Amino acid sequence: MFVDATRPPVSAPKPEFYAATAKYGRSSTVKAVWQLANTLIPYAGLWALMIRLVQGGAPYWITLALSVVASGFLVRLFILFHDCCHGAFFNSRRANSIIGNLLGILAFTPFAEWRRQHSIHHATAGDLDRRGTGDIPTLTVEEYRAASQWGKLAYRLTRNPYLMCLVGPTFVFLIIPRFPYRGARKRERVGVMLTNLGIAAMVGAFSLGIGFRAYLAIQLPVILIAGAAGVWLFYIQHQFEGVYWARHQTWDLIRVAMQGSSYYKLPKVLQWFTASIGLHHIHHLRPRIPNYNLQRCYDEFPVLQAIKPVTLRGSLKSLRLNLWDERQGKLVSFRSLKADPAAG
Repeated sequence: MFVDATRPPVSAPKPEFYAATAKYGRSSTVKAVWQLANTLIPYAGLWALMIRLVQGGAPYWITLALSVVASGFLVRLFILFHDCCHGAFFNSRRANSIIGNLLGILAFTPFAEWRRQHSIHHATAGDLDRRGTGDIPTLTVEEYRAASQWGKLAYRLTRNPYLMCLVGPTFVFLIIPRFPYRGARKRERVGVMLTNLGIAAMVGAFSLGIGFRAYLAIQLPVILIAGAAGVWLFYIQHQFEGVYWARHQTWDLIRVAMQGSSYYKLPKVLQWFTASIGLHHIHHLRPRIPNYNLQRCYDEFPVLQAIKPVTLRGSLKSLRLNLWDERQGKLVSFRSLKADPAAG
């Protein structure tokens, strides 16, 4: 049956508590500046220490160990960048744009382009008829069955956890963002160019100061470890047991937030490094709520607390969920199809 994915779906009325959550969308310049300080300063300090270690000839494993910690701060900086993309970090649109563009250079991600792509993700998450922007590739069981052998292999490779987290960050953060996406607007194309120039200037300055090889010895592990964590977060936010997906005409934005976006309950230290992005159901419910207000919003509303959390250990089970079964209305594994000859 033909589905017109350009037509808006018929959405259910917003629940009563929704209006009350609006107050948490108020940005605070003081909190934003404090978060920048408590993230950028330690990140810069770790860089300074790693530079001294590399130049001083210390065993490289020490630098690698510190790069794991530094990558945590880079993940946090990316979430602050993400808040700027939503216009939520500062009260000022200009401040969000300036800081967002600067953080984008550190995160190797162009601000204007990522902001537009991410806004599309929020408008299409969980919509089976509008997949493909800002999400992890997900096929239905029938689509997978209809695919060629090469198509099935390619899909299995994209869903392989080792390739996704070890190879994926190279493409997602180092290669793909260097080029404007098809159909990009002038502002976004210019943004990509300026970000690339900013990255080139950063690389050039470090190369002149400490040498290109020393810079790579520090930057590569930091960006790749942070990238692996970022890819995993993108994955688990909408790929978990009990997740909601629907065809466009029955798709509902509130259900996408409450049932199609995870509450990834992390230990407090990891929640800090990920700037509470694990409260993803609240983020999709109210994207304008800055990260520093998410926990307070969660604490006030029992209905938000009623969402079953995905724990750190439990999240690993999601790696076995690879296809959307429309008949059962849930994610299933490749293995579940083996008993069915039609699976191919």
